[in-house]
Amino acid sequence: MSSPCDPEYAPVGDVGAALMMIDSQLRALYDSKTEADPEQQRMVEQFAATLGPRGIDEVLDGACTIIYMFMKWLRLACEDHDKDVIEYVVPSQVATMRMMPRTFRPETIPTMVGLLVAAATGLSPNLWRAQYGRWTEAELNPLEATAVLLAERINRISDDRDFATRLITEALSKSERG
Repeated sequence: MSSPCDPEYAPVGDVGAALMMIDSQLRALYDSKTEADPEQQRMVEQFAATLGPRGIDEVLDGACTIIYMFMKWLRLACEDHDKDVIEYVVPSQVATMRMMPRTFRPETIPTMVGLLVAAATGLSPNLWRAQYGRWTEAELNPLEATAVLLAERINRISDDRDFATRLITEALSKSERG
């Protein structure tokens, strides 16, 4: 039986813009900066300001698409090692989220976990979230951070700092060609 949260019904969104924001955060993380580069942060904020409400919704959908793709990759990697992706990914993600109270207010953690579980079970994270109403402003930063944490985990597993970004970029290239 098909679910209304099936990925085939989900808008893909602006995956390129979402990936740019995620990659920017990863680069700051890998450069061991304690704070984001102010110039880089200003450019991201200027970019976000030009999007308008419709553009922001597109980037949110794009971030959810990326989370879905990352969780699919992690699910396949876990299956290759007879592991359950939810058991392998979610507890450590929650532990990391709890260590970051300025980024993940306690009330946003269940939503981010729901996104991960939805994606891990083959559901669209954005359609799963949409059934509870519009995104709140308090959820925007945690959504981006959730995608960044997944990307960093994939990079660590693959021992390649650019693997997660390349994974999405290659998928985008293939979808444009075919």
